[in-house]
Amino acid sequence: MPKISLKGQNMPESPIRKLVPYAEEAKKRGISVFHLNIGQPDIKTPQIALDAVKNNNLEVLAYARSEGSETYREKLTDYYKKKNIDVTANDIIVTTGGSEALLFTLGSITDFGDEIIIPEPFYANYNGFSTANGIKVVPIVSSIDDDFSLPEIEEFEKLITPKTKAILICNPGNPTGYLYSKEEIEKLKSLVIKHDIFLIADEVYREFIYDGIQHHSVMSEGGLDQNAIMIDSVSKRYSMCGARIGCIVSRNKDLIKTTLKYAQARLSSPTYALIASEAALDTPQSYFDDVIVEYLDRRNILISELNKIPHLKVSKPKGAFYCIAELPVKDADDFAQWMLESFNDKNETIMVAPASGFYSTKGSGKNQIRIAYVLNKESLIRAVELLKLALEQYKN
Repeated sequence: MPKISLKGQNMPESPIRKLVPYAEEAKKRGISVFHLNIGQPDIKTPQIALDAVKNNNLEVLAYARSEGSETYREKLTDYYKKKNIDVTANDIIVTTGGSEALLFTLGSITDFGDEIIIPEPFYANYNGFSTANGIKVVPIVSSIDDDFSLPEIEEFEKLITPKTKAILICNPGNPTGYLYSKEEIEKLKSLVIKHDIFLIADEVYREFIYDGIQHHSVMSEGGLDQNAIMIDSVSKRYSMCGARIGCIVSRNKDLIKTTLKYAQARLSSPTYALIASEAALDTPQSYFDDVIVEYLDRRNILISELNKIPHLKVSKPKGAFYCIAELPVKDADDFAQWMLESFNDKNETIMVAPASGFYSTKGSGKNQIRIAYVLNKESLIRAVELLKLALEQYKN
């Protein structure tokens, strides 16, 4: 029998999606499932984006440019200027989602056996992208006790070797919701310049910031032109996860030139999705104002309700729409599966993402879960009530 590659065998399962079969079986038994496992916003996509697809008069659905149309990239630069990010259209490569942006970036800056340092817990697919490129992830642990703030910079420096090519952060973070301060970004800036490595910032949740705090992009820092790479996407910003449009932004000309070769190899991003994404850039600020108010209310309700559960510890997110909760259980994977297979209250249960899949260090996060607060407030309250009941039954 032909053998599957070792690389393929080592590709990790998604902690977000691996429990889907159990959720589907629960639904077949008549159980309603509250989905707290996946960051699929329930916020309506801007009508202007939907109308751009509905009302276009294309007669041939042709290839787009590999790097994305010039008009879209020019409009992106206008959007970034409002965020204190001064770049040109030539600093942008449009990709099929932020996922492809990360794959192209890692493929462009690393060779087999190279290393990237990532504070953990981190977005689970960073493990998969690294495995696909033959990269070793070097994790540096952040703690729920300080809401997953940046580890001491000296700890990063201890991990840097001749194989280290980049430090990768998600800001604000998935799965933690942590928002790095300007001071933390400046510390990373000094470190990557000193060691002549890249600083990759996944900033797809830039719009979702709470409590009057400001987001600081790596692209807003002076002196980082050759080191900074920003990953972006329309998925969360405009509630357009299915569009699969993202981009790589960097002033490093060699990096952009190299990622363009990857973009040419896959030909182009989908044309209709590019049309929708370009139109979405005209979304009024009032849309975001309303969305932020909604997510802030959801966060506050969720954290308040979770704090009522005995022996549960939860970090308070400053951005995005996720939090990590530490449960009074030994194995959150087993607990999450048990809630779908064996638990219900009034024919209702919940689906969460076990946090172990957001770590690279073996054995870490075993008693933690990630919660995505992408449900309405009433559903969140009921979901936490179900979690409390489930913990009581599971313990017994």
